[in-house]
Amino acid sequence: MAASSQSQFFNQLKRYYTFYTGGFLAFIVVLAILEQMGLPAKIIGYIFLAATIALYAGIGIMSKTADVSEYYVAGRRVPALFNGMATGADWMSAASFIGMAGTLYIAGYDGLAFVMGWTGGYVLVALFLAPYLRKFGQFTIPDFLGARYGGNLPRTIGVLAAIICSFVYVVAQIYGVGLITSRFTGLEFQIGVFVGLAGILVCSFLGGMRAVTWTQVAQYIILIIAYMIPVVWLSVQHTGNPVPQLAYGQVLQKVTQLERELNNPDTARGAAEASARATHKAKADELEAKIAALDEAVAAGNGDAFVAQAREAAGNPADFPATAAALKDTWSKAAAGHKGKTGAVPAHATAFAGKGAEAKLMKENPNATPEEIAAARAEDEHASNVKRRNFIALVLCLMVGTASLPHILMRYYTTPSVREARRSVFWSLFFIFLLYFTAPALAVLVKFEVYNNLVGSSFATLPAWVSNWAAVDATLMKIVDVNLDGIIQLAEITIGGDLIVLATPEIAGLPYVISGMVAAGGLAAALSTADGLLLTIANALSHDVYYKMIDPKASTVRRITISKTLLLVVALTAAYVTSLKPGDILFLVGAAFSLAASAFFPALVLGVFWKRANYTGAVIGMLAGLGTCMYYMYMTYPFFGGVPANEWFEIKPIAAAVFGMPVGFVGIIVGSLLTAAPAKEIQELVDHVRYPSLEGDIDTKAA
Repeated sequence: MAASSQSQFFNQLKRYYTFYTGGFLAFIVVLAILEQMGLPAKIIGYIFLAATIALYAGIGIMSKTADVSEYYVAGRRVPALFNGMATGADWMSAASFIGMAGTLYIAGYDGLAFVMGWTGGYVLVALFLAPYLRKFGQFTIPDFLGARYGGNLPRTIGVLAAIICSFVYVVAQIYGVGLITSRFTGLEFQIGVFVGLAGILVCSFLGGMRAVTWTQVAQYIILIIAYMIPVVWLSVQHTGNPVPQLAYGQVLQKVTQLERELNNPDTARGAAEASARATHKAKADELEAKIAALDEAVAAGNGDAFVAQAREAAGNPADFPATAAALKDTWSKAAAGHKGKTGAVPAHATAFAGKGAEAKLMKENPNATPEEIAAARAEDEHASNVKRRNFIALVLCLMVGTASLPHILMRYYTTPSVREARRSVFWSLFFIFLLYFTAPALAVLVKFEVYNNLVGSSFATLPAWVSNWAAVDATLMKIVDVNLDGIIQLAEITIGGDLIVLATPEIAGLPYVISGMVAAGGLAAALSTADGLLLTIANALSHDVYYKMIDPKASTVRRITISKTLLLVVALTAAYVTSLKPGDILFLVGAAFSLAASAFFPALVLGVFWKRANYTGAVIGMLAGLGTCMYYMYMTYPFFGGVPANEWFEIKPIAAAVFGMPVGFVGIIVGSLLTAAPAKEIQELVDHVRYPSLEGDIDTKAA
């Protein structure tokens, strides 16, 4: 595209999306007026859901295309600014929009690993991959692997890895879609999953990357407005400052003071809190005793009789576990839940009085021996080392995973030139920064609302948002009066991180239309990422498997038809898996990053920067890295039957790439050095890719 034509196209896009933004804000104002006039909240939820999906469907229909270049890479004419917005939306998944502030709310400073890892990863993208992949051209990441290493096996492994990591990631997005639609329309979670799936398919099914790109720009505008309004409102409410990123420090001081008060049994609130924690401890001890008795009964061959007696004692409920193993699992989870409530203020709290094994020992036994004190100190030091180790491992995995995810790297194929690809990375970081810089402020402001207004209030006056969210999922919101005093203590509250952002407008007492807007933002975040992921999987199968390996003479229409069919199959399969709730959103997303880092990063980086890397090395490295990562997750993540005792160096399964990635590098290096150097043509391709022209490109021939 000529420079003048590209400039005209850019100005046209700016005009369209300016009108679109104004229209969205006007839509919010009209709904707010209708709410004040008596429009029911449930109708508002349906309007938001229908309007946003209709909008995305409209863009998808207008972007319908049968052109291969348009379908796979949006015609390579997306300006850097808009590609940055599309990448921001593609990146701003349900985990970022829904889960980031919730993670910071629950984990405190530990949650910053996600902020640091995900933003730092774009530095790696800019330095090591984006410009070089754009210079290479073509359509997919397996395309690069197939051309760089030669033969179909590296391409096939790339396809397999892309499907695995993208599928895990898309399950997390569809989970977020189901959560939002079920809360704001009243539909059951499983039904909400498939309703949201329709919104995903209308974008990517018709126009491929072209439709997904322009839809993602629209989705970014919605999600950033939706994210900012509630946190600005809370900031003004508590500090008088409309810039929450600068104002939340003074609220953090208040939160610290409240945490100190809740941990001090000499205060009224602290005494009530201690009572609730003591009750939780008693219940946990009771369950542990039951588990021990159950184990003894099983060992003696009386497991079935024990389960029958327990069922009778519980009044024979229909959902009572039928086997000793199931009963033990149920009781173990319940005991763990109670144990988690014996220290309800998070351990990261700066004012946590009496934290750690040594403090606990001195409190319970002031006359402890020097040996006991030394053992407690050693336990504290070990716990601190494990925590630090996992933090660093997670940051590393998220950074490298960011630079390896196929659906993100594919976005840089869509820019007009290498120069635009570099600029696009800058704009991507800027648009992502807007949300990430706000998430810590949102977490602190919501925590202050909970500590200051919910904790200490009466069960008789529970706010409506508690029952609303409890009806969606008891693991996300539950309050039980364990010590029967009629007053809510922190230890009696269960809040899942996935609801913090979505419930913020209700917690802050904002009109329901703002809740609907936030839900629309969360839906936009989940849909935008799901679109990109499903397209990545379908394109890998249709382009890299069917066209490149099965039928190289397939017509354009046939190739796109195959892609759309596979897109539908993959989407329905992902929706079914999502209905099983295989894990929380943040773990699923983190797992996808670890899988991508282990499979792709060594092969991509060495493929660009080391001419000696060859076919054998790539095959060994990719298989070994991905296999190591998957094995570690299987052995340590409970959903697969794994147990924490199998962890290496006590690294959590979400950071499995800390093992898979080095294995991948070693596999490629050793395998390449033990076999012949790659052909001269491949080494020339590396030179071509390594020195991108800033003024234009000479793309390799795109099929």
